Amino acid sequence: MTSLPPVAPLPLWDLLIHLSGGRCQCIGRCGNKHAAGQGRCEHENGGYISKRAAPIRLLVAPKDPFELILPAHQQARLSACDLAAWCPPCHDKARTRAMREHRAALAELHTDDALF
Repeated sequence: MTSLPPVAPLPLWDLLIHLSGGRCQCIGRCGNKHAAGQGRCEHENGGYISKRAAPIRLLVAPKDPFELILPAHQQARLSACDLAAWCPPCHDKARTRAMREHRAALAELHTDDALF
C-alpha cells in the first residue's frame, strides 16, 4: 500500500472524513466502476477489504488524480475543497493511472519535438 506522508493535518482529516460520511470518495478514477457501491467506492474508514486484511484507514489526498502525482509539499498547499477521502487501494490505483497518463503525454510530446 501507500507509504506517502499525510497531506492534511489531523483536524482537517477529521473534518473531511466526517464530510465524506467515513467512506472513500472515489467514483471510478482508480479504474474500478464500483458497481457494488452504485458508482462510489464502498470502502469505509475502519472497515475491512477482506478477512485477512487490516482495517482500512482512509487517506485525505487531492480529488483530482493528476494532482496526486504532485510532490507532497505542493499537495499540502491545496485547499480543503480540493481534497477528498480515499481508501488506500483506490488512491494507489488512481495515482498509478495518473502517472502512466502523464508519462505517455510526455513521451508523445518528446516524439513530436524530435529534431530528426
